[in-house]
Amino acid sequence: MNRIDRRFAELAARGRTGLIPFVTAGDPLPDAQVALLHALVEAGADIIEIGVPFSDPMADGPVIQHASERAIARGIGLSRVLEWVRAFRAGDADTPVVLMGYLNPVEIHGTARFAREAVDAGVDGVLLVDCPIEEHDAAAPLREAGLEQILLAAPTTEGARLAAIGRHARGFLYHVSFAGITGADRLSIDAVRERVQAIRAGANVPVAVGFGIRDAATASAIGTFADAVVIGSALVARLEGASDAHDLTARARAFLAPIRAALDDSGERS
Repeated sequence: MNRIDRRFAELAARGRTGLIPFVTAGDPLPDAQVALLHALVEAGADIIEIGVPFSDPMADGPVIQHASERAIARGIGLSRVLEWVRAFRAGDADTPVVLMGYLNPVEIHGTARFAREAVDAGVDGVLLVDCPIEEHDAAAPLREAGLEQILLAAPTTEGARLAAIGRHARGFLYHVSFAGITGADRLSIDAVRERVQAIRAGANVPVAVGFGIRDAATASAIGTFADAVVIGSALVARLEGASDAHDLTARARAFLAPIRAALDDSGERS
C-alpha cells in the first residue's frame, strides 16, 4: 500500500481530517528545507506537498509565484528537490510526500528518469497542474513507476469530465475550492460542501480541498466534510523572511499547530 493510501486509511479509522501543508522547495532558506519538513510533521501535518519551483505557473497566486521566483534565483531545480526528499526520508519513513508542479521540468528532466529518481528518493505522489485528464497518458511513466498521480477537479468540472477524473483518481482527489488562483479570498463553504459531495459520488478516493484556506477557522469549517485540507499561500507568506532555521521552523510550528487543533476539534465529518 502506498504511503498516501495508508495515511488516509489511518485518518479514516481515527475519524480525523487530514492536514496537508504546501511549501515551496528552497524558499525561504534552502539550507533549512529538511528541517522545515520535519517541523511541519511535528506540528501535525499528515501529508506534505512540496512545490517544485517553476518560472511560468498558471494556477499559483502572487505569494507562491514570488516564492518560486526566489527559489529559482537561488538555482533550485528538480534534482535539488529530490535530494531534500531523500534526506527527509532518512528521518521520516512514514509521512507521504507529494510534489506539486508543472510538466515542463519533468519533461526536461526526462519523465521516466524523473519517475525512477522520485520513487527512489521517497516521493509518493505528483500533482501536475497542467496535465489534465485528457493528457493522462503523458504521465503514464510516473504511475508505472509507482507514483500516485493526484488529479484536480475545479468547480467548473462537470459531467463526463468529472466522471473520468473520478475513475482515474489515485491517492486522493484535489478539489480546487473556487475558479481562480491560489491565495485568493473568496471561499463559500456551502458551495464547496456541495461540490465535495458530488465528487465523492463518482470517486473512490479521499477528497482534499485546497485554494482559499487561510486559517484555523476556514480549515475547521472545510474539515467537517472534506477528507483533508490543503493550506499553502498563507503558510508560504508566514515563512517568508525567516532569518534562520530556528526562526523558520518556529514560524511553521506556530502557524500549523492551531490549524491542526481546530481540525481535531471540528468533530466528525458529514
